[in-house]
Amino acid sequence: MRTYEYRHVVTFEETNIVGNVYYTHFLEWQGRCRELFLRDHAPDVLQELAKDLRLVTVRCSCEFFEELFGFDEVVLRMRLAAFVQNRVRMDFDYYRCQNGGEQLVARGEQEVACMRLQEGRMVPAPIPDAFREALRPYEEG
Repeated sequence: MRTYEYRHVVTFEETNIVGNVYYTHFLEWQGRCRELFLRDHAPDVLQELAKDLRLVTVRCSCEFFEELFGFDEVVLRMRLAAFVQNRVRMDFDYYRCQNGGEQLVARGEQEVACMRLQEGRMVPAPIPDAFREALRPYEEG
């Protein structure tokens, strides 16, 4: 199954007083992964976001299996879970890269609703074709 990858090195600013990564950073990385995907595969959507399109996160989650610490190298693998009406659900797997191997440390999910700004309010909008087509190769089998 094809996935979009975002690689990240944990910095001390992402850790708490105990030294492990503070849980909210896992969700930030999901957002960063999604944004970089748009930059790399759907730049037309970025142009629409500068106008009236909004990708509103309506739900996100993360299940943790292992802790991460400063300077751990992490790869997030994103794939399309579903298209439902004006919503897109993406799944994320987080792997620690260490000694040539990988260890699954967390698994997450994010759902965004496509909305348009019309007359000062947000209204549901179809998923832009460019976004839909960019995600199709990453669809779960």
